[in-house]
Formats: sequence, C-alpha cells, structure tokens
Amino acid sequence: MDENFEKQGKLPELKLDARQAQGFLSFFKTLPKDVRAVRLFDRRDYYTAHGDDATFIAKTYYHTTTALRQLGNGVGALSSVSVSRNMFETIARDILLERMDRTLELYEGSGSNWKLVKSGTPGNFGSFEDILFANNEMQDSPVIVALAPKFDQNGCTVGLGYVDITKRVLGLAEFLDDSHFTNLESALVALGCRECLVPTETGKSSESRPLYDAISRCGVMVTERKKTEFKGRDLVQDLGRLVKGSVEPVRDLVSSFECAAGALGCILSYAELLADDSNYGNYTVKQYNLDSYMRLDSAAMRALNVMESKSDANKNFSLFGLMNRTCTAGMGKRLLHMWLKQPLLDVDEINCRLDLVQAFVEDAALRQDLRQHLKRISDIERLTHNLERKRASLLHVVKLYQSGIRIPYIKSVLERYDGQFAPLIRERYIDSLEKWSDDNHLNKFIALVETAVDLDQLENGEYMISSAYDPNLSALKDEQETLEQQIHNLHKQTANDLDLPIDKSLKLDKGTQFGHVFRITKKEEPKVRRQLNSHYIVLETRKDGVKFTNTKLKKLGDRYQKILDEYKSCQKELVARVVQTVASFSEVFEGLAGSLSELDVLLSFADLASSCPTAYSRPNISPPDTGDIILEGCRHPCVEAQDWVNFIPNDCRLVRGESWFQIITGPNMGGKSTYIRQVGVNVLMAQVGSFVPCDNATISIRDCIFARVGAGDCQLKGVSTFMQEMLETASILKGATNRSLVIIDELGRGTSTYDGFGLAWAICEHIVEEIKAPTLFATHFHELTALANENGNNGHKQISSVANFHVSAHIDSSSRKLTMLYKVQPGACDQSFGIHVAEFANFPQSVVALAREKASELEDFSPRAMMPNDCKEVVSKRKREFDPHDVSRGTARARQFLQDFTQLPLDKMDLKQALQQLSQMKTDLEKNAVDSQWLQQFFSSSN
Repeated sequence: MDENFEKQGKLPELKLDARQAQGFLSFFKTLPKDVRAVRLFDRRDYYTAHGDDATFIAKTYYHTTTALRQLGNGVGALSSVSVSRNMFETIARDILLERMDRTLELYEGSGSNWKLVKSGTPGNFGSFEDILFANNEMQDSPVIVALAPKFDQNGCTVGLGYVDITKRVLGLAEFLDDSHFTNLESALVALGCRECLVPTETGKSSESRPLYDAISRCGVMVTERKKTEFKGRDLVQDLGRLVKGSVEPVRDLVSSFECAAGALGCILSYAELLADDSNYGNYTVKQYNLDSYMRLDSAAMRALNVMESKSDANKNFSLFGLMNRTCTAGMGKRLLHMWLKQPLLDVDEINCRLDLVQAFVEDAALRQDLRQHLKRISDIERLTHNLERKRASLLHVVKLYQSGIRIPYIKSVLERYDGQFAPLIRERYIDSLEKWSDDNHLNKFIALVETAVDLDQLENGEYMISSAYDPNLSALKDEQETLEQQIHNLHKQTANDLDLPIDKSLKLDKGTQFGHVFRITKKEEPKVRRQLNSHYIVLETRKDGVKFTNTKLKKLGDRYQKILDEYKSCQKELVARVVQTVASFSEVFEGLAGSLSELDVLLSFADLASSCPTAYSRPNISPPDTGDIILEGCRHPCVEAQDWVNFIPNDCRLVRGESWFQIITGPNMGGKSTYIRQVGVNVLMAQVGSFVPCDNATISIRDCIFARVGAGDCQLKGVSTFMQEMLETASILKGATNRSLVIIDELGRGTSTYDGFGLAWAICEHIVEEIKAPTLFATHFHELTALANENGNNGHKQISSVANFHVSAHIDSSSRKLTMLYKVQPGACDQSFGIHVAEFANFPQSVVALAREKASELEDFSPRAMMPNDCKEVVSKRKREFDPHDVSRGTARARQFLQDFTQLPLDKMDLKQALQQLSQMKTDLEKNAVDSQWLQQFFSSSN
C-alpha cells in the first residue's frame, strides 16, 4: 500500500447491510451523468464516494486503488471508497480552491432516499464556506464571469457580466476584441475569475475556439449554459431588488449595453441570487472599464511570477508571496491579490499610495504599532458576509466586537504621526475611521454587545447573552440560581442524614439519563444500605458506585431542567435577535474593512521595503507619454530573496529615441532572462504603489506588460512549440501600443536558424517602427545587433532608439573556464558560450571536445580545407557583405510577410490548412525575392 495512503490511518469502515446497500445502489443509478461532478454521501460519521468518483478520490488523494471497496455483488457491484471528515475537508479545499476541472456535490439521506444538500464550483462555493475556511483564511474572492460573445465582420463584441459574491458586487463590461481575445484575457486576469459561463451554442461554432483557448490560458473553469438563460429582459427589475439605493442609475447603466445585460442576467440565474432574500438591497452594480488598470494577460502573470504556484519551493518564489506581509485575518491578503492583478494607471493615485508607504517606511514606530494592532483584527469582510447571509452566531458578533474595540487604538496611533504626510493620513484614514466609529455607528454596536453579551464567560469559551439584557432571561436566571441553592442545601442535608462527608463520600451528579442524583462508592454502600432502602430510591449500581435519589431531589431536578430548557430557548431567541440587529451595522463594517485592509497592504509594502538586506527606494512616476524608464541598481525582488543568491544589481535605461528598444545578448545562464523580467516586475510593483528594489527608479506609466519568455508544446491541441511561439508573438504585435512594455526572450528558436533570424529581425523592426513600445529583447541571434548599427549611410534607412547590451562573462585564457559576471553592459556579445555551459552540466569530455571542433570549423577558426563543402557554403554566406539597399528591400519584404502572417485566421484553420497557406506565402516571397540576395540566403539555407 502506498506510503502516503498509510499516513492517512485506517479508513472508516463502509458499514451497510444488504438492504441498505441495495437501496443505495437503486438510488445511485438514477443520478444524472455529470463527468465533472464529484459526489460525496454523508453517512454521519464518515462520507462515501462511488463509481468513477471513488476511483478518482482513491488515485488522487489516497494515491492507491487499494482503498477501493465493492458495494453489492456481481455485475451490479459498485466501486466505493470511504472518506473521513478530515479527508473530506482536504478534498473540498482541493476541488473548490485549487483545481479548475471539477465540481462538488454533497448528499444526505439513507437507504434509497437521498437528496442534494450542497453543491459548489470553483466560482460559487458559498454553501461550503464553513468547511473550506473553518481553519484557513480566505485568500481570494471567487468571481464568476458570464460571456455573451457576438461575432461579426469586424471581429467579436464581448458582453461580460460578473459577480463577486463575497463582496456583493455585480459588474458589466462590453468591448470589441481581436482574434486572440487579448482584451478578454486581461479582463479575466484582472477580475480574478475562477469560473466562466458561456452559451452552449458558442462551443459548437468553429470561430469560438480561440475564445475557449483564452479562457483556458487563464486557468478558468468553463460552464456552458443554455442560450435562453442569457436574457436581459427583466434584468433591471431583478437588480432593483438586489442593489442598494435607487434603481434609476441601474436602469441607465444597463441601457448603455447591448450584450452585457444578457450575460449579467445569466449570472443572477446561475448564482441564484434572487432565491436568497438576504441578498436584497445589499449588492452594488458597477461598470468595469478595461482602461482602468494596467492590462496583464496570463502569459505575463506567469512570466513575472506574480501569483503563487503549488510548485514554489518557498513563498518568496512569487511576487505575491514576497509582498504578502499583511496582518489582518484574510482581508489584506485578498486586497493584495486584487491589487497585483490591477496595477494603477493614474499618476496621482499611484503617488498617493507611495506617499503613504513612504510615511510608514520613515516612521518605524508608527509602522510597528499599527501592525501590532492589525494582528488582532479578524476577517471583518467574511464575518459581515455571514451576518448578511444569516449564518452568523454569537461567536461572529464577539469577533466583530473584539475587532471594533481596536479601532480607537489604531486611530490614536495614526493621530500621533506629525510628518509631512499627516494631512493625507487624516484624509485617507483618520476621517474615515472617525466617521464609522462615532456614537451612531461603531460605538453604538460596541454598546449593544457590551449590554447584550456576557463577556465574562468568554474566558470559558462560552458565548452567551447576558441575563441582565432581558427581564425574562433575568427572571429565569434568578430561579435557576435559587434551585441550584436548594439542591445544594438538600445535598448537605442528605450528607448529615447518612453521616457521610459531603463531596468526599456523598457526591452530587448530573447526567442526561437520571438528571440530578446522589452517588456513593460501592465501599460506602453497606454502611448506609438500610437507610437507602427505607428512605431513598436506588437507581443504578455500577463499578463507580451507587446512584440514588429521593422525591425531593427528583422534584427539584425536574424543575431545574425545565427552567434550564426555558433559559436556553430564551437565549436562542435573544441571540437571533441580537445577530439580526448586528446585521444592520453591515455598512459600518464594510467601511471599516475597506480602510483597514488598505492600511494593512500599504504597511506590508513598507515592511518589505524596510526589512530587505538592501532597502527598496521610492520610484518617480511620470505619465505614459512623457519620461523614460530608468532603473539604477535594479534587482529582481524574488531572486534576491532566496537564501543561496548573492544578487548583482544592474542598471536599465529605456530612453526614448536612444535605447527605447534594447537587444540583450550573452551566454546561457548569464542572467538575460532574470534581467528583462526584473524590469517588468519593478514596473508592476511601482504601479501597484510599492517601493521597488532599485537604488533609484524613474518610471513612465505603462498600460500593459506583454511578456513572451518561452513557449511550451500544446500537442493535445495540435500546436507545436514554434506555432505556440508565433501565436503569442502575434498577440503582442496586435495588442501592444507605444504605452506598453514588451519583454521577449529567445524568439525564433522553434524553427531553422535562418527562418528564426529572419522572423526575429522583422518583428524587431515592426516593434521599433510601428508599435514604438519600450522593449527588452533577449536573443542568441547575434546578427540582430546590427539593427543598432544602421546609421543611414549609403542610402540605408536609419532605425533609431535601438541599443545593444550584453551580460558579461569571463573566460580564463589558460584553463578555458567560464565565469558568469551577471553585469549588463553596453554593446553586443560576440558568442554564446554554449559549449562552456555544457561543461557546467558535466557533459562527457569527448562530446565537449567534438563540439569545440565542429564549432571551430563552422566559425572558420580552422583552415577551410578541413570543412565539409556544405559548411563552406554556409560560412561564405555568413561572411558575405550585402549592399545596404539590398538589405533594406529584403527586411521590408520580410516584415510585410510577417504582417501578412499575423493577419491569418489561424484560430479558424486546422493544422493542414495553416501549413498549406504558409507554404504558399513562402513560395510567393521566394518569387518576390529574386532581386534581393540578402533575402535569398534564407530560402537557400532552409531548403
């Protein structure tokens, strides 16, 4: 049996008699087929799963099929597995919080009578919240998105609706998208979407394939719904019941959309928002604008390691893990999650955040005091959510109270600050905290709790209404105490009558079977046997002693139990009343939660900036159309945080008209990829409002970061590495603007050297001349460095703003050992040091020696007589000097070829059609290249 399985301990025993088993098998056969649903059956002490679900659980969570048992006999036998309560929680968390390909259903019942009591998806797991977050913080708010795509000649208009059930926010958006759905992808990333609803009919059309690909790239579950659910006819009326305030602004907002209204209507139906009257009057509706935040697609999120991954060796591997130093229970984490997916574009708002971070960096005492208080703040958002959903208990009320009484301390700490940003802190936090904590808001709630709740009992772990809160409860409490005293007096009297020491020999017990009883040990029983038989009623004789009572004790005990039941019933009614009253303070708690979570994240930024071995600095922010991107002493925050790294900082100067487009060459393992990624990470951190790991930083705001840093095969989709690379690059060429930041690593490796180089050259020219975005282009095509050397002589057109940089390395002349210096310096690199890196990887010496020999021949470092004929031809082509006019004509045609390629509807073509089209385009280019020797060299070399 698998070791991991053994660690789970003994599985619960599947205890069903033949009749129960037969009844369950009959019921199970009636369940509809759903390949995504994992169905679990609650059998009180444990759970079971059956059929394919049992096999899935056994393989996925127990890592062995030996956990499977057979329910029933013969042909109708059903594979089954039992699941403990702890394992059920593990399975629920994995399916609903980690995986994006399964849903969860929970059934209760017995025999053949079972009913579905809970169902959850990665986007809608509200019914499982108590299980998922009983002992874990809720780190991200699940968002469900519905799409109503409308395809026409101009492309696709995407109608989008979304709901954040935790924050009770509904939203709409509508936008025109390209064939790669780049706008949709960035919207799904920014919203933190976990589940996407699409019309069933959409999946049947060939033109929707790239739509599904975009959703898939974001790791989002797709749920198909009938087209009839995407209707906006009664949407305004339905929203009128859900939203706060007047319905007129909602009517005006909805009327401005054509497709999005149907998408939002589908969400209301799918999430069953109208079925729960606790939702009424508690939602807000807003328009989501694509231009509100920096756009990040799934490729950029992966390339920059923005969010944590299961494969991370430690939390500092991701930007979120590194920056998450929040103190509140969950609220700060969720806000940081959102901020990292929605970097700001407004200079003033970015600087406002930076001002606050600077205040907390400069005043360490202020920072530490605030963080100490925030550590005692519960997850106010979730507590409020439970109140509104009528799932709260007195425990939730007390947690809100314990958080609320910290507010005056937080406010007083903020008021002590008298630095240059004091007016901003007052405007942003102190005024807000004062507004929500006055006598009509938070103080009123605190007074209610202190009056209603018996706070003295909290130390005993009991959450009770104070008896002084209600006259009836007070009367019952008084009578209960009177009866307790009478029973105690009777205990003393009985001890005297029997001549036994009280409590030592004669004890007073209370149990569920007999209520209040006297008990003596069996050793004492012979001494008082005559009296027991004549004056008392013996109830039970056991090893622990003899239990007995009399008429007086029984009457007092019954009366006490009746008063106790009435007291509990009264307590229950009062708890419900208090919780309902507390729910009316939801707006207060939401306002406080917003201020405290924002304060928490900014303090987290300040703590990170101050506690790193090399401190972070405040970036200077400029509008997107002015200024440059200059990072002095720039570092990668995640890499430098690893214990084994001694990070070497570098400067990056992306200057308009000089080095706006940078070609970075250098050896493998030399640090090119780290260098270009750290620039993207620094820009993202700055626009989130954080200090950056630089000595000095000046950043011109970017509206989007495009990052292509390596593509893998998508063989299941029939897409090769090279095709995947071209699709990603086409997305950049179509989506990037002069306000974007483009990061490209090793483009063109998936095809022949000359084809790859030709494409890379044309792409570079297109970005420089057409898109004009600041770009970092890391490559092993050293010939690309010629782009920066064109100076307009001999009639050749000049390409400005291109600069060469290289990561330096040193080779010892005697030992031939390679040392990586990890410094980025101006100028081009003349070799890749690939063989030296192979030596690092402990290649056999014979292989290394042969590699050196062949490389030497090809690079003409040995006599030409030693070369094969075909190598001589290649070398002669590489050495050949071309006429500048010829090169100019050739590159222009190559770029046109690339532009034509990006316009191909590859998403609507199968692989055979795509290859035929590409072959025809190549043939046409060959015919068109008869007067360009520079262009002809690529065709002859690749044939």
